[in-house]
Amino acid sequence: MRRIMPNLYRGLVWAAMIIGWYVVFTLAIDMPAEYKLRHSVDDMRTEYEKLEKRYKNLSLVLDNVEERDKNVFRKLFQSDPYDLNAKDENTRSELNAQLMEMSNANLQDILTSRVRSVNQQVERLMNSYEEFGDAVVHDHMTISCIPSIQPVNNSRLTLLASGKKPLINPFHRSMTEHHGVDYLVPEGTAVFATADGRIENLSEKNSTNGKSITIDHGNGYKTTYSHLLDIRVSEGERVKRGDIIALSGNSGLSFAPHLHYEVSLYGTRVDPVHYFFMELSAEDYQRIIRIALSSMQSFD
Repeated sequence: MRRIMPNLYRGLVWAAMIIGWYVVFTLAIDMPAEYKLRHSVDDMRTEYEKLEKRYKNLSLVLDNVEERDKNVFRKLFQSDPYDLNAKDENTRSELNAQLMEMSNANLQDILTSRVRSVNQQVERLMNSYEEFGDAVVHDHMTISCIPSIQPVNNSRLTLLASGKKPLINPFHRSMTEHHGVDYLVPEGTAVFATADGRIENLSEKNSTNGKSITIDHGNGYKTTYSHLLDIRVSEGERVKRGDIIALSGNSGLSFAPHLHYEVSLYGTRVDPVHYFFMELSAEDYQRIIRIALSSMQSFD
């Protein structure tokens, strides 16, 4: 019995040491399979982050392009753009539901699919532009005849003072429908033709609009520039987009020196702000919309 106890004790000590070394070894040192799996997970995580960043960038570009697309198609040409949201609404809802049930190991494949989907949306959007371009040629329309720039140099978007909406009339002190936009500019500021066209009418002594110019651009479009100081064109003259046609002033029924600008389509006045797509980014377009909506008083 005395011989058995020391041997048993030594055996237990050795067993404990072996188990301890095994535990330390397995916790501190990866086996080949574990090492490979760990690095595979790290690589997958890195690739996932890259794909996620690419997806966000593509989504931002798509949103900006889609906003400009809607502006050009619906506001200018009375044509509905390709509706990405309506077509993919069900697909996106199903995808979101699936993502909630996916493990991390499957997210890379899902995100890759989403990036591919965004690329396909961009491709379809570009196809819609091409289709519209064919329609423009078919209808004998030219972009140069569409009033698509601002009538004064307003690159910083600081000169627009009044939008097309009911505003407080400075003379009657009551809410009155304002049919165009007002640019608060000093007398003598250059006024540009916003599209190619023909000078249809010049007014030198109108008691309300003061000195004014109306340009017929064809395809139903006409623009009017009022409260001018000096007119630099003649009736019947052909002008190009960007030509200086007048200098702004304070003539007629005007509260302060400014330019009143209107756009009409087939005799109906439309909001000029929606026709600045050629020189404004999607972000600046949203900004000038907010400026126009925040105005409270007209200057004529």
